[in-house]
Amino acid sequence: MADGPTVVNSGGNGGTAIAIVLGLIAIVVLLVFTGVININGGGGKDINVKVEAPKVDAPAAPAKPAAPAPAPANGG
Repeated sequence: MADGPTVVNSGGNGGTAIAIVLGLIAIVVLLVFTGVININGGGGKDINVKVEAPKVDAPAAPAKPAAPAPAPANGG
């Protein structure tokens, strides 16, 4: 008789398949919930969204360039 417990491999790929199916279902539910997939057909409402951003004026003169960096203390 062999030493140690007997291990039976029941095929570990079932969990991967279930995870993939559940992931796909979750993606479809998310797309339906967000409105990307319209389950009511083509009779949906048109929603107009207006975004108003504040006007930003450009500066009148270009900025001065930065001063050059000081030379290293060790001369190198």
